Amino acid sequence: MLALVPGCGSDSRDPLVVLGPWTGEEGKAFEAALDKLDDGTGRTYTYEGTRSLRETLVSQLEADDPPDVAVLNSIGELTEYARRDELKPLAEASAERAYPPWAPTLLVDSRRRTYWVPLKVDLKSLVWSKRGASSARPTWCVGLASQATSGWPGTDWIEDLLLHQAGPARYTEWATGRLDWRDPAVERAWTTWATLLGKRSPASVKRSLTTSFEGSADPGGQPRGLLASPGFDCTHEHQSAFIRYVYAGDDVTVEPSAPYLDGQSAYRDAFEVAGDMAAVFSDDPDAQQLVERLSSPAGRELWWAEADPAVRPLFPDTAGLSPPASATPVEREIDSLLSSRARTLCFDASDVMPPELRDAFHRAVLEFFRDPTQRQLDSLLQQLETVRVQVNTDSGIDHTFRPPQDMCA
Repeated sequence: MLALVPGCGSDSRDPLVVLGPWTGEEGKAFEAALDKLDDGTGRTYTYEGTRSLRETLVSQLEADDPPDVAVLNSIGELTEYARRDELKPLAEASAERAYPPWAPTLLVDSRRRTYWVPLKVDLKSLVWSKRGASSARPTWCVGLASQATSGWPGTDWIEDLLLHQAGPARYTEWATGRLDWRDPAVERAWTTWATLLGKRSPASVKRSLTTSFEGSADPGGQPRGLLASPGFDCTHEHQSAFIRYVYAGDDVTVEPSAPYLDGQSAYRDAFEVAGDMAAVFSDDPDAQQLVERLSSPAGRELWWAEADPAVRPLFPDTAGLSPPASATPVEREIDSLLSSRARTLCFDASDVMPPELRDAFHRAVLEFFRDPTQRQLDSLLQQLETVRVQVNTDSGIDHTFRPPQDMCA
């Protein structure tokens, strides 16, 4: 965990605590932005960065010691916290920056309220490849390990396939718990994934299950990326825009995933997106002010300026803003896709699902990768359907705090 205390005033009150997912160079850049942020309150800030974000936040809430502000990537988790009355509705200035599909409103007490705002976003539905690699017969890199969230690179595949094969409307039904997991469109996404990956040896399967999505480490301990990792004889990788940090300086290209997914031409311009959203957990009015400043154009500019080029954040609603002169070709391509050509943006489905269902999805992907047979798939989809029904039953007849149905924009 990264715990850093920047100073921006001499106020003697306790510092505001911000809990977030960024560590390493990303965490340093965010901390530096906090250090220079003048929000007018004179407060100081403590930033706690961890990759075990859910576990850390749950522990803090159970100890009745939540952070003032937390930054999460899961709409499902944020909705859960709102349902428990642990989130505070955002002040108007921040709520105005709740860009769809990252920050839909929730219906609470017959009023639409905004509980979080995106600070940083990521574009998914991308394929990375070694420059010059043929797209005719790609061999796919797969690394599924990610500590407590192992399996999510596989769920990204399933989501992207379903989006491009069945379209945004069906995708939204599925993401928001209104579509049976045994539906033919869902099943087809899983079987297509198995077909695209092809037959793999037991050694290859084990390597993918135990290797991080970042790839193996180089002699200096830095991740190489799967395309450059020994033992991975592959030419293409299905991964989000954030992975560019491991390929900084490498001769790689990035392109939309749609041409590889056996989807419909009508959905070629659909893209999955993810985001890191800020929510307020305390009654301190300065926490609201901090979120307002972080989500402002001035806050974005500070953060972007402090970040290393390989980890520069992407922001929502940047259409019409040209990339800076220092932007790399990969950054320019991603910016073009995000702001110009991505006509339909759909929030990551598993990050919309309630945590119980999302976690079951992660585990199912790992099991299917081990044994991609029809019998195994039938069993896994039945298990996931059982979880979906149970979650819906547990929510009762009051669907006030369930994730909204407008997950595409």
